[in-house]
Amino acid sequence: KLSNCLIEFNKRISNLETLIYNRLMKKVMLVDLNNKKIGEMEKLEAHTRPHLHRAFSVFLISDGKMLIQKRADCKYHSPGLWANSCCSHPLSDNLEEEANERMREELGIKEFVPLKKIFDFVYMHKFNDNLFEYELDNVLVGNYSGKVTLNPEEASEFCWISFEDLAKQLEKEPEKFSSWFIICAPQVLKYLNSNY
Repeated sequence: KLSNCLIEFNKRISNLETLIYNRLMKKVMLVDLNNKKIGEMEKLEAHTRPHLHRAFSVFLISDGKMLIQKRADCKYHSPGLWANSCCSHPLSDNLEEEANERMREELGIKEFVPLKKIFDFVYMHKFNDNLFEYELDNVLVGNYSGKVTLNPEEASEFCWISFEDLAKQLEKEPEKFSSWFIICAPQVLKYLNSNY
């Protein structure tokens, strides 16, 4: 019985290693500071030597609340930190379509959610000597009030938090949030408070 448990454990570890490897070997779109494509690169290489690449961050809202997620402990950077509803690296110019595909993968959202780009920004964060994030992040906002089914490989928790409570948490406990979220969430909240 113990040997069967060890075999199953080894399979799970192997599957997790394969998943992490496949995610890191995906390509990202390299861009200039004007968000124009200049090439592609494997995701791992773009993060081990800082190369500016395109990303998107989705903020889903409903009735004065924002959906945030706690990143899974197995994520290669920012594990266990709270972040926006969903984020990823698009390879096309169709951010809305790519973001919806990513929401299906991360949040189990099957219906198409209309999204509006409200701004973009560039940031660079050094996690350690071999891991960087240097992104031109496109910020997208959409209304959604349906079911959320987390992919445990992406996130461990989610919650709907009021705009006011989120602003307080960002001020009191910034260390609980991802680096990009700390930068863009205040601007998103300012936009939402003026437009919703």
